[in-house]
Amino acid sequence: MKKNVIWLKDVTIKDIALVGGKSASLGEMISQMSKQGIVVPSGFAVTANAYREFTESNGITDDVSRFMEQFHGGFLSLEEVGANIRKLILEGEFPAEMREQIVDAYRGMSRDYDCEQVDVAVRSSATAEDLPNASFAGQQDSYLNIKGEEAMLDACRKCFASLYTNRAISYREQKGFADVAVYLSVAVQKMMRADSGAAGVMFTLDVDTGFRDVVVIEASFGLGENIVKGTVTPDEYRVYKPLLGKKGVVPIISKKLGSKELTMIYSEAGDSVENVPTPMEMRWKYALSDKQIMQLSEWAVLIESHYGKPMDIEWALDGLTGELAIVQARPETVRSMELDSTMVVSRLKNNKSEPLIEGLGIGSGIAAGNVMVLNSLNDAGSFEKGMILVTSATDPDWVPLMKIAAGLITDHGGRTSHAAIVSRELGVPAIIGTENATRLLHEGQAVTINCASTGKGEVYEGILDYETEEIDLSSIPETRTKVMLNIANPDTANRSWRLPCDGIGLARMEFIISNQIGVHPMALINFDRLTNENAFEEIEVLTHHYKDKKQFFVDRLAYGIAQIAASQYPEPVIVRTSDFKTNEYRDLLGGDDFEPVEENPMLGFRGASRYYSEEYREGFALECRALKWVRERMGLKNLIVMIPFCRTLEEADKVLNEMALNGLVRGDEGLQVYMMAEIPSNIILAKDFAERFDGFSIGSNDLTQLVLGVDRDSEKLANLFDENNEAVREMIRVLIKSAHEQGCKVGICGQAPSDKPEFAQFLVAQGIDSISLTPDSFVLTKRAIAARESEITEG
Repeated sequence: MKKNVIWLKDVTIKDIALVGGKSASLGEMISQMSKQGIVVPSGFAVTANAYREFTESNGITDDVSRFMEQFHGGFLSLEEVGANIRKLILEGEFPAEMREQIVDAYRGMSRDYDCEQVDVAVRSSATAEDLPNASFAGQQDSYLNIKGEEAMLDACRKCFASLYTNRAISYREQKGFADVAVYLSVAVQKMMRADSGAAGVMFTLDVDTGFRDVVVIEASFGLGENIVKGTVTPDEYRVYKPLLGKKGVVPIISKKLGSKELTMIYSEAGDSVENVPTPMEMRWKYALSDKQIMQLSEWAVLIESHYGKPMDIEWALDGLTGELAIVQARPETVRSMELDSTMVVSRLKNNKSEPLIEGLGIGSGIAAGNVMVLNSLNDAGSFEKGMILVTSATDPDWVPLMKIAAGLITDHGGRTSHAAIVSRELGVPAIIGTENATRLLHEGQAVTINCASTGKGEVYEGILDYETEEIDLSSIPETRTKVMLNIANPDTANRSWRLPCDGIGLARMEFIISNQIGVHPMALINFDRLTNENAFEEIEVLTHHYKDKKQFFVDRLAYGIAQIAASQYPEPVIVRTSDFKTNEYRDLLGGDDFEPVEENPMLGFRGASRYYSEEYREGFALECRALKWVRERMGLKNLIVMIPFCRTLEEADKVLNEMALNGLVRGDEGLQVYMMAEIPSNIILAKDFAERFDGFSIGSNDLTQLVLGVDRDSEKLANLFDENNEAVREMIRVLIKSAHEQGCKVGICGQAPSDKPEFAQFLVAQGIDSISLTPDSFVLTKRAIAARESEITEG
C-alpha cells in the first residue's frame, strides 16, 4: 500500500521533498520543539507523492506538460494555461486507496479532538529543492474552517489546483523553478479558534532595516488571513531579543495600536469564513497582552535558534481556550540575505515641500512616476511599467503588476502584509497603510515616494531629484575618538544600526514628543481645565483607550526612547530631556493654555529652568517616569540622561533633586547624568559642574550664539555665526582641559562637526572624548577624524 498520508509529528525538516516546506516545518517543530513548550496544532500531510499519483491517475500529467509547452511557446496566455490546468485538476477524482487514507486520517483527528467532524485548516505546501531561498508568500491557496470529509477532500483538490494559479506560475517563472521540480503537498491541521481570539505574523528581525536584535509581531482580532492579505492595519509590537529571559525585565520596546478594521470569523453557514467590521471598542484595544507578547517572542527566539536563521512565523490565539500556538514557520528570505557590511543610502536633494500622504515605509528606496489608482485588477489593462501603483490592498494576483511598478501605495496593511513582503522581495519602494491614498491621489498625478529618511513612507507632489550611494562599511577606518550619532527619532535609529558607531551622543526627546505624542504633557495632567475645545476633542480621540491620560505620554515617550536605546545596546545612548522653547511648546495640542508668550524664547523659559518650576515640574515627572521605565522595566541600562540649558550650579542641584524625587538618582543602578555645555557659565564653572555631572556634551549652536552674541536664526547675521571663531574654540579648549582635570568626559553633539570636517579635526586635536554626528555625515567625518588622528600620531 502506498503511503499517501503522514502525520505531522512523524515529519522533520528533511522531508521537504515529501511534504513541502510548510508541512516539513510544522512537523519539525512538533517533533523537535514541543518539549521546549512550543505549541503547534496537530494534523497530517497529504504527500507530494499523492499529488503525483492524483495527476497521473486522472491522466493530467501529460496534459500539464503540453499546456506549459504551449505557454512557453507563446501559444497560450498565462490566464489560459492556468485556467486549463486548474480545470483538469478540479474535475479529477482521488484514487480509492488514497481517498481512504486521507479520510481515515481526518477521522482519527476528529476522534483525537473528541468531535464528530473536527474543524481544520487545509493549506498548500509547495516542494522545491532550494525552497528556503524563496518566500513563495501566498502563491498557493489555503482554506479555513473546513468541516466534514467531503469538504476536506474538496479543499485538498483545490490546493492541488492552486499550484497553477496565474500568480503561482508567474512566480515560478520569475524565480527560475521548473514546473517538474515543484509538486504540492497539503497540510491538514486543527484550526485554532482565532476567529474569537487573535492571530498574526512575527519576524525574528526587522524586515524593513535588517536589524537582527528584535522580534516584530503584528496582531489583529480574528483569523490571520486579514494581516497576510493586508486588508487590516494590525497592532505592531517590538521586543528586544538580547534582554529576553532576563529576570525582572520586560523588553517590549514598542507597541503601536492598529486600526484592525475587520475581523475574520467562522461563517454562520459553516465550512467557510467571513469578514465582519470590528466593533469600535475592540479596535481601541491591543489584540495581545504583554504576557502573550513575551511568550510569542520567546518562542520566536527558540525557533530562530533551532533553524539557525531569521524566521517568518505565523501564530494564533484561541479565543475559547486562551492558548497560543504557532501555525507556520519558514525562513525569512529578503533581509536575512543582505550583507551587514554594505549599506545603501538614498536621499532626496533640496526638498523643502511637505508630504501629501504618509504611511509605513517599506524598504529604503525612493521612486518617482505617474500615479495609477486601481480598485480592481479588471481595470489593469492600461497599467504601464514605471507607474506608481495605488490601491486599497494587494494579494498574490497583483504580483505581475507589482513587478513592473516603480512604487506601490496602499490604503491598508502592515509590515507583514502581502504588499509589504512582496515589495521587499521585488525591491520596489512601497508605502503601506496610508488609509486614504486611493481617495487623495488621482490618475496621472506625478509623485515621488520616499522610504529612505525617517522610517515613515512619504508621498510628495512631483518628480523630485534624489541620489543613491552604496557604502562599504568595512572600509570605514577605526578611530581613537569615540564617534557617535545624533538621532532625532526612533526610525532613524532603526535604520542606522549598521553604522560602526560608538553609541548615540544625542537623542532629542522633544522630537519624540512632537512626532509621536503631539500633546503638551500639562494638557494631559490638567485635561479637564483645557479651554481650547478643538484641542480637548483631539486629545480625547488620541487618548481614548487610556483611563489615565498621563500614561499616554509616558507610554509613547518610553517606547520611542527604548527603540533608540536598543538600536545601539550595550553602547551608551545619551537622551536629552525636553528642550522645546515656549513657542514650540505652544504648538503642541493644549500648549497654549500652559505656555507664556515670550519676546525671546531662545533665552527664555527653556531647559533646566522648567524642570523644577511649578509651571512644568509635573510634566518633567512624566519624562522621568518614561526614562525610569526604559532603564528598569525594559532593562536598557545603557541609557544616559542629559540636562540641557542649565544656567547655574543652584539650578543643577534643583534638577538633580527633582530627578531623584522621581526615582532617577545619579549613580543608582549605574545611572549617569550629563549636562549640555552651551552657556558661557558652563565653561567658566566647568570644575564645579563636573562635581555634579558625569559628562559634558557641547552644544555648539547655542554656545556660538551666546559667545558671539549672534542670533543663530538671523539671516542678516548668518555671516557672523561661525563655530570656528577663535572665541568659540577657546571656550572649547578651556572646557576640555577643566573637565579632564576633574576626570569628567567631554563630547560634542552640536551640528558643527557634521557640517565641517575641519572643525571635527580641531576637536580631535584638543583631545575631545567623543564626537556625535548626523547619520548622513558619519562616513565622511569619521574618515576626516581618522586622518587627523594619524597626523597627530606621526607628528
